[in-house]
Amino acid sequence: MNLELQNKVVLITGASSGIGRATAHRLAEEGMNCILVARNQGALSEVADELQAKGRKVLVMAGDVKEHSLADRAVSAAVETFGSLDALVTAAGDIASGTIENTSPDAWDSMIQTNLYAVFRFMQSATPHLIQSRGSIVNVSSVTGTRAFPGILAYCVSKAAVDQLTRCTALELASKGVRVNSVNPGVVVTQLHRRGGMDESKYQTFLEHSKTTHPMGRVGRPEEIADYIAFLVSNRAGWVTGTTNNIDGGRAQTCAR
Repeated sequence: MNLELQNKVVLITGASSGIGRATAHRLAEEGMNCILVARNQGALSEVADELQAKGRKVLVMAGDVKEHSLADRAVSAAVETFGSLDALVTAAGDIASGTIENTSPDAWDSMIQTNLYAVFRFMQSATPHLIQSRGSIVNVSSVTGTRAFPGILAYCVSKAAVDQLTRCTALELASKGVRVNSVNPGVVVTQLHRRGGMDESKYQTFLEHSKTTHPMGRVGRPEEIADYIAFLVSNRAGWVTGTTNNIDGGRAQTCAR
């Protein structure tokens, strides 16, 4: 347990699965109490039970991050329940296939709402409290935020915008003691691509192919991203802000293939 983070409070979106769930476990192990936000109430309750078994205090709030009021309600609940907010991790996100020729306006809007607008709203709602605690924000972006990939246009654009949102906010809040960073994973084994429309056969083929597109020869695990997030949340990264951090097995160094 990290004594520096013991009994500090973190709000995590997308906490019911994948990187968000792994981050909840990792930060709970560091001693943090958690407010967990996601759409799946059942899965949220499972995560809460797991963290409470580790002795952590947990609050859950089920809802779609596209709901305009959810950020304010979640942040208010965190402060009312725990008395403060020390960190925000925005891990909720969606992916979908689409090109400039076939991405519908509705599909574009949905991707931007989930992957960008929701991040902005949670950051905006959390900021006054993070200024008080001199806390930090970690946004879960993607290697597609720093490199162009064909066939997932809206997703790439949304993640590139999250990276710029991270950098701009880091400059604005640096003098107020709040650090803001992004992590930019390559392919990680989560439910993201399945939710984005891949059936199990296509997903397994995609994972096998990804071994060839990542120079280290494998895809990532959610726990590896969570470890990096835990570092960025902590004072070990006390002089780190405005960064986009590739954690991708070398994927950002390669050409699209």
